[in-house]
Amino acid sequence: MSPHPSDPAAPAWRLPPALTGVGAVHAAALGTVLAAPSAWPWALGAAALSHGVITALTLRPRTQLLGPNLVRLPPAQSRHGEVAITLDDGPDPEVTPAVLDVLETHGASASFFCIGERVERHPALAREIVRRGHTVENHSQRHRHDFALLGPAAYRAELITSQQRIGAVTGRAPSYFRAPAGFRNPFLWPQLGAAGLQLASWTRRGFDARDGDAQRVLRRLSRGLAAGDILLLHDGHCARTAQGVPVVLQVLPALLELLRARGLHGVALPAGAGA
Repeated sequence: MSPHPSDPAAPAWRLPPALTGVGAVHAAALGTVLAAPSAWPWALGAAALSHGVITALTLRPRTQLLGPNLVRLPPAQSRHGEVAITLDDGPDPEVTPAVLDVLETHGASASFFCIGERVERHPALAREIVRRGHTVENHSQRHRHDFALLGPAAYRAELITSQQRIGAVTGRAPSYFRAPAGFRNPFLWPQLGAAGLQLASWTRRGFDARDGDAQRVLRRLSRGLAAGDILLLHDGHCARTAQGVPVVLQVLPALLELLRARGLHGVALPAGAGA
């Protein structure tokens, strides 16, 4: 169900800037050693440093240096006062239905970045997300904690499997992918292109997967909040308040009220933006 790599809607693959830079450093180091063999320690150090930079970039979810990455909505949506609401790690049979009710009450839509295995376990819930006017996007098949360490074959398996499973359940293959915790390495971008997926991270997040204080989470999401932002929350693996309430269920209503007060409104990610 995903676009074929040759489809015009699929992202065209090109070498990410970080890999272009590493290639240039390696080429320069090799040329230096060939011209002056005694300079090999400096050349080796430069090559090692370039690899260190790549490693650091894997821990920067919003970087564009590992390939194109949607961190804000397109300008047209910003001009219309839209803010994207995205929720990760579901669907969750306890939390997701309540999140859907909150969104409906406030007339907002959202993009749910779902884990493939969870969609398979809760297919009716995944279909309900779509039925209520939201989108189900790809958050990998298993949400592996070592995702940033995987190679091309493992990335391909995670992406393609979840694309197929989510598409079979909901009737629509995802357009966007978000890496677990946002961490990935340069091997991911070519596999995204082959699967017809666009990487999407976020403008700001509330850390609601680990902080059960609703006011702190809301402050993080609302600080500097502006039209065009992409906000990250969690309906799966979400933290709980001291009273045991999923924190997203306290944060989301307040957030949507804040958007309304500022003349903004919550939407799902745009269909095919940048693809």
